[in-house]
Amino acid sequence: MFNLSIKHKIPLWGAVLIIVSTLSVCSVFLYRSYHNIESTLATSAGTLGSTLARTLIPTLLHDDVWRGFEIVKAPFTDAHSDNPFQPVVAMVVTKEQQIFVSSDPDNFPMLTELRDLGQGFPELIETITPLDIPPTTIITPDDSEFTFAAIPMIDSDTRLGTLVLLYSRSLLYYMFASSALHGVIIGLVVLAVLLPINWYWGQRMATPLVRLAHRMDEIQTHLPEQLQPELYNYADELGHLFKAYNRMVVALREKEQLERGILSAERLAAIGRLTAGIAHEINNPLAGMLTALDTLKQRDHLDERTLRTLGLVERGLLQVKDTVAALLVEARQQKRRLERQDLEDVYTLMQSTTAKRQVNLTFDIDLPASTAVPASPVRQVVINLLNNAIQAAGDGGWVKCAISSNQEQIRIEVINNGDPILPERLKNLFEPFVSYREGGHGLGLWVTYQLVQQMAGVIEVDSRDGTVSFVVTIPIDENEVEVA
Repeated sequence: MFNLSIKHKIPLWGAVLIIVSTLSVCSVFLYRSYHNIESTLATSAGTLGSTLARTLIPTLLHDDVWRGFEIVKAPFTDAHSDNPFQPVVAMVVTKEQQIFVSSDPDNFPMLTELRDLGQGFPELIETITPLDIPPTTIITPDDSEFTFAAIPMIDSDTRLGTLVLLYSRSLLYYMFASSALHGVIIGLVVLAVLLPINWYWGQRMATPLVRLAHRMDEIQTHLPEQLQPELYNYADELGHLFKAYNRMVVALREKEQLERGILSAERLAAIGRLTAGIAHEINNPLAGMLTALDTLKQRDHLDERTLRTLGLVERGLLQVKDTVAALLVEARQQKRRLERQDLEDVYTLMQSTTAKRQVNLTFDIDLPASTAVPASPVRQVVINLLNNAIQAAGDGGWVKCAISSNQEQIRIEVINNGDPILPERLKNLFEPFVSYREGGHGLGLWVTYQLVQQMAGVIEVDSRDGTVSFVVTIPIDENEVEVA
C-alpha cells in the first residue's frame, strides 16, 4: 500500500479518509437519532403518564374501576394510530403487581398477575417493585414486543400503585429505520459527490508529481523536456517546484550547449592545426599542376576530347584550391560564377562510383547557363552530399539529385533510400569527427556545412518513410562572384 505510486496513493488515502469520515458522521447521526427517539419517548411518556397518574389516584383510592377504565381509555380514541410515541395500552398496576384497570381489558384483564402476561413483564415487575422509583422509567426488555414506561402513583408520599404505558417496539424500530435510511442516503450522496472530487484533485496533484519524478529519472540518460505550464499553473509550493524544475532544465540545456560549443571549438582547433600543417604541402604541388595544365592548354592541335578532359581536371584542381583556402579562412578569394558545365562534371565524376555500387543516380539540373553563386563551393557541396547519399543507399539503392534556381536562390536537394538517421543523431550530424557510418571520418558533412554557412545558405535534413533528404538553399548575389 505504501509503495504504490503517489498517483494512486493520494486518491486512495483521500477516499479512505472520506469514507471513514462519512461512516463516522453517519454513526453519530444514527446514535443521535436513536437517543432522540428514546428522549422523545421518555418526555412524551412522562407528560402523558403524570397527567393520567394524577387523574387516576382518586379512582384507585375509591376502588372506582369503571371511572378508572374511562380515564385510561380516553387517550386511545384512535386505535390504529401509527404514531410510535402513542402508547398502545395503558394500565394501572397495584402494589401487589396486579392489573387494577387497563385500556385493553381483553388482552390485559383486571386482577391479572403481571407475571402471567408473558415475556418482558418479569423485567417490568423487577423494575417497579421497589417503593422508590424515578418519576418516569423506561424499560425495554429484549424478549418483549413492547417498551414500557412506568410512572409511580403517589398520594401524600404513599405509593398507591404504578401507571404502566405500553409502546409498540415495532413502530419505534420503524421510525428509527426510516431515520437511519435517510442518514444512509445522505451519506451515499456525500460519497457520490466527494469521492469523484477527491479522485479528480488527487490525480490533479499527483499526475504532475509523477511526471516530475519520471523527468528527474531521465536526467541520468538524457536531458528531459520542460514541464508544460498548464500541467499545474498554480502559485503554491507545488507550482514553485515545477518552475524550479523548468529553470533547472534551462540551466542544464545552456550547460550542454556550452559543453557542445567547447567540444566543437576543440574539434575545430584540431582541424585548424591539421589543415594548417598540410596546407603548404597541398598548395605548392597544386600550383605546379595548374601551371602545367595552363601550359598544356596553350599547345596547338589539341583535339576536342583532350581539351574537355583538361577542362575537367582544371576545374577540379581549382575546386581543391578554393576548398583549402576556405578551410584555412584565408583572405577573401574571388569566386567565379557557377555554370551548368560544373554540375555536369559532378555527374560525370559520380558515374564510376554509382556503377561500382550499382546505385541508380537520377540527376536533374534546371539552371541557366550561368548562375551568380560561387562555383567551387557549390560543386564541393554537391559532391559531398552525393558521396554520402550513395554510401547510405547501399548496393542496389537509388539517389535523386535535383538542382534548380529562381531569382533569389539556388536549391539543391539530394534524396536517397536506406537506413534512416535517428533523431538523437541529427543534432550532432554536422560536427567534425562525428560519423555514424563504419569507416567514416565525419568531415564530409562538416565541410559541407562550413561551405554552406560561408555562402550564407541553409542546409536542412529530413529522415522519414525510409528516405533521407538533404536540402540546401544558397542566396544568389552578383556581388559575391566575378563576372565571367
